[in-house]
Amino acid sequence: MTTLVVCLDRTDDVGRKTGLRSPIVGWEAIRALVTDVGLADPEDSGVNSLLETLRVAQSLRDENEDVVVAVVSGDRESMVSADRSVARQIDDLMATHDPDSAVVVIDSAEDERLVPIVESRVQVDSVDRVVVRQARDIESTYYLLKQFLADEELRQTVLVPIGLTLLVFPVLATVVGPAEGAAAITTVIGLFLLYKGFNIDEIMTGFAHQVRESLYSGQVSVVTYVVAAGLTLVGLFAGALGVSSLEDPSGIVLPAVQFAFDSVPWLAAAALTASAGRLLDEVIREEPIRSSYLNLPFIVVAVGLVIRGFSAYFLEQQRLIDSVRVPAIEQGVLSIDTFAITAGERLALYVVGAIVVSLVGAWIASAFSGTNGEASDETALVEAGPESELTDGGPQSALRTRAELESDTESEPPESDAEQPADPAPDDDDDSDLDPSR
Repeated sequence: MTTLVVCLDRTDDVGRKTGLRSPIVGWEAIRALVTDVGLADPEDSGVNSLLETLRVAQSLRDENEDVVVAVVSGDRESMVSADRSVARQIDDLMATHDPDSAVVVIDSAEDERLVPIVESRVQVDSVDRVVVRQARDIESTYYLLKQFLADEELRQTVLVPIGLTLLVFPVLATVVGPAEGAAAITTVIGLFLLYKGFNIDEIMTGFAHQVRESLYSGQVSVVTYVVAAGLTLVGLFAGALGVSSLEDPSGIVLPAVQFAFDSVPWLAAAALTASAGRLLDEVIREEPIRSSYLNLPFIVVAVGLVIRGFSAYFLEQQRLIDSVRVPAIEQGVLSIDTFAITAGERLALYVVGAIVVSLVGAWIASAFSGTNGEASDETALVEAGPESELTDGGPQSALRTRAELESDTESEPPESDAEQPADPAPDDDDDSDLDPSR
């Protein structure tokens, strides 16, 4: 009875660390492999798997059984190719040694997925799962803690908040009570976790760097951003005043609508101011203006009109604001009596106005961006020569400007038929050139 003791390695750790190709068969070959893998990575559990394979084979030999010991590795390209590689190697071992049964040695759940492949080809009597005991001992915990304490950044991130919590909680529990102290500490910890999670420190650093660069370069957007911030505060204050003026502010819908109605004009003015400063910076730098910068002010106005229109519609339905009345107009023979605009008509006017503004903005942005695109194309044509080193011999290497083409046409007169050079190519039918005497 022949038993195959096979060590499975799905991720090909053995081949990656030693450069050997599997299958590796034989007692002496695997003993040498243990040394090679151990010298390459002493902490790898694969060393223990190889030693367990040799131990199982030795115990079976002591029972007078014929044993074939082997190591089979997968492929590193993908899991499918790894499984197929293991299947081919198992087939080769079966064809060469023809074992009656097999004992499989594995050291991870990843390698355990190869067991059905072996079972489909030979009877598997046992699956030996190698677990390194030291990984569960307190010694490993000690070394992990030691490595953790050696990392300064990790120490400051974890130990400092824990130490502050342990110091502050007794004080808060004595002064304001345990519940209030725990609530305050958890709030601070939550804010700290959000601060680290959203990388707010990096965002603030980048913002400060951008502000400093803007101040040193004299950009107009610095002033407009400050004005926009002031207008935003005014808008928020106006919205808060509108909400406070409600007689019955129960619920959240009506206060939110009133806040939007009162604050939208100021917020839209703030956005327009900021976008205007950014647009002026692009103009001053004399660079091609992107269509997004041109279209943004119109989008801001359109969105403001829509929000203002819907909020006015809901407030007028609740009789919180009056309807718009158009005064009487008399201009010569033209006379229009006063009339009121209903809530629906006002909403329709706002929506139509927003659509018109957005369409105008899109048209202006496309017109200016098209002009800038043509200018940049002409500049590229002027700068590109017929033998530019930046091309690879394709169509771009033959770019020439219109002025060069016209100058070449004017400076080169048409050649007459008499001035055409004769074809220097020899006649293929003339065999005189083949005469060795000439």
